[in-house]
Amino acid sequence: MKSKLLIILSAFIMLFTASSCSDWLDVNHDPNALEQIPDAKVLLPAAEMGIANNLMGWDFAFGGGFWVEYWTQAYTASQFKSLCEYLPQEFNTSYQSLMREPMTDLKRIKTMTAEDENKGYYFIAEALSIFTWQIITDVWGDMPYTEALRGDEGLLSPVQDKGVDIYADLMKRVDALLAIDLSKSYVDSKFDFIYKGDLTAWFKFANALKLKLMLRVSETPQYNNSSVLSFVQTANLLTSSAKIPGTVWNDAMEGKRHPLREFQEGGANYFSTNVIASKNFIDYLSINNDPRRAKLFTGTKGAFFGDFDSKEDSDGNGTTDDKETYAKVLLQGNMDLMLMSDWEVNFYIAEVYARASQLGKAKDYYERGVKASLAQHGITSTDILGTEGYAAWLNGTVEENIKQIAMQKWVANANYQHIESFLERNRTKYPSVNEIDIAANRASANANFPVGELTISVKGRALLNGNLPASPLYPSSYMFRNTNAPAQKANVGEKVWWNVKSGK
Repeated sequence: MKSKLLIILSAFIMLFTASSCSDWLDVNHDPNALEQIPDAKVLLPAAEMGIANNLMGWDFAFGGGFWVEYWTQAYTASQFKSLCEYLPQEFNTSYQSLMREPMTDLKRIKTMTAEDENKGYYFIAEALSIFTWQIITDVWGDMPYTEALRGDEGLLSPVQDKGVDIYADLMKRVDALLAIDLSKSYVDSKFDFIYKGDLTAWFKFANALKLKLMLRVSETPQYNNSSVLSFVQTANLLTSSAKIPGTVWNDAMEGKRHPLREFQEGGANYFSTNVIASKNFIDYLSINNDPRRAKLFTGTKGAFFGDFDSKEDSDGNGTTDDKETYAKVLLQGNMDLMLMSDWEVNFYIAEVYARASQLGKAKDYYERGVKASLAQHGITSTDILGTEGYAAWLNGTVEENIKQIAMQKWVANANYQHIESFLERNRTKYPSVNEIDIAANRASANANFPVGELTISVKGRALLNGNLPASPLYPSSYMFRNTNAPAQKANVGEKVWWNVKSGK
């Protein structure tokens, strides 16, 4: 059963009837009714919420959360077994929702404001469009791009573009965006959920978006760390997370909650029946005394990933695996909904300096990233960064430093940026994969568990020849309606063009 993505806004109705943002959260609008839109700004809240909702909605939150092994399927239900078994997944809900609603709205904002002296709304719409296109091509790979969103021109079967070409164009677009003079521009704060009309913050977001584009290709011939380093040293980068603040939600009302809280509290109640902590993640937090564990889970016990029907007593405590009480996911009613986080950007900067062997700068930004993550959870102690803490900067080799940054990014993104965790793990290959065969000897696997590594799904081990998922299949809404669609992928193990680093 797939729920509809929640909280799609009606920006037009909002303009005339809404008294606060919480009144707008569950009203639909007709994306084709352009002639009814008196001002482009009324489309912006719907676009912002639509993008953010998808990032932690059905496909991306659960797909990313399972595929980076934050969570695993509970023994008593079956909703997410297919994700944990590496069976074919399309993430079609997210693709349809992104293309039909926010991407269409963003295009219309740009069309309506392209000739305006006030470039504020155009700037935000183009920044969010570039951001979303990167997500789309990073997740699925080669996709329609140059001819996409042109149904109003009669172009109903857009050709598929190569991911490398999409990236090249996105870089041109972000450079053109950053060249816009915003000195005479403004945005009404009521129509911007993310930065409340602060165009300086949006300019920093666009710079951080360029950095993200530059670093995502770090393992390809397109990457030049000297150029990226020069950019980092001169660019005015994001310091405040781009997010829908948790104050927007009304956790007491169905349809007005954070999307994950909706899945937890709504009728399907997925988290109480289907989702438990993966041993890979919760053991890493527990063994290292990471205070974020208590903010992410109720309980301390995790299950082997993708091991749904074991009747063994793997830990020898007298209770078989299927009867154990496993940790549940803890979700707050006022959780922020992230597009790009301050820790994410600090970790990007730290990696660029680490690759340049400028370890003092790398340490500084790495620690900023960890502290930003702790602060997001309301944790004031930074003991994990102290000399006795497991997250203390090690000043290792370049690769050791990249791994340390990536591991903290894995922790920081839990409950906030699951699809980013999946994409970044594909790029860096951290956490690394341990090939332990859990089912061969569960007691031994429990006693010698590879803490800080991912494991291959017990039930899905053979499906991808011992590899992890790398991308979903092409969405059926694209494949079935487009006469230019390619052959479908064989499975979820197909890598996108920049995913070339050795490792599973």
